[in-house]
Amino acid sequence: MMIEQRIQQQFFDSADLKYQAAEVLTKPIAEAAQAVLGSITAGGKVLVCGNGGSAADAQHFAAEFVGRFERERPGLAAVALTTDTSILTAIGNDYDFNSIYSKQVQALGHPGDVLIAISTSGNSGNILAAVAAAHEREMTVIAFSGRGGGKLAAQLRETDVNVCVPHERTARIQEVHLLALHCICDAVDTQLLGEQDPA
Repeated sequence: MMIEQRIQQQFFDSADLKYQAAEVLTKPIAEAAQAVLGSITAGGKVLVCGNGGSAADAQHFAAEFVGRFERERPGLAAVALTTDTSILTAIGNDYDFNSIYSKQVQALGHPGDVLIAISTSGNSGNILAAVAAAHEREMTVIAFSGRGGGKLAAQLRETDVNVCVPHERTARIQEVHLLALHCICDAVDTQLLGEQDPA
C-alpha cells in the first residue's frame, strides 16, 4: 500500500507543478515557438541536444518535427545532436566530452537556425559549450532548464528564450520539459496549418 501512496503522490506532485509552470512558462514557450517558426519558415533548422533523459527529449522533439506531431504536414527540419555514435565518440575521444555538441553546432549551424539546449541543472558543460557555439553562429538559443537555470540562464542573450521549470527534482523538471516541447510542436503546427479542434 505504501508504494501505491508514493505513486499517487508523484502524480499529484507532477500535476501541481504543471499548474504552477503554466503561469510562469506560457509566455517563454510561446516565444520559443515563434523563434522556431521564424527559423523554419525562413529555411532554417532546429538543432537539439541534451544528456541522458534530456537526450531522449531531444530525439523525441526531432522525431515529431521531421515525422509529424498530431497532424499530417511536410517534415520540418530538426536534427538531434545526440544520436550519431561515431561523431559522439570521435569528438569525445579526440577532444573531450564537453565538445560533443559544440563541434556539431559549428559544423551544422547557420545564422538564423535555432538551438534547443536541454539541461535540467542548467550546468552541463557540453550544453554550455553548444550554446557558446550557437552564439558564434548567430543562432537563437532556446534553453530548457530547471532549478533556477544555473550557468545556462546566465549565458543567454536578450534574443534567446529561457524555459526554466521552477522545481528541484530532475524527474519533475523533465516531465514539464516534455509538455513544453509538445506545446512548441502544437503551436508551430497551428501557425502553419491553422486551428484544429483536438480530436
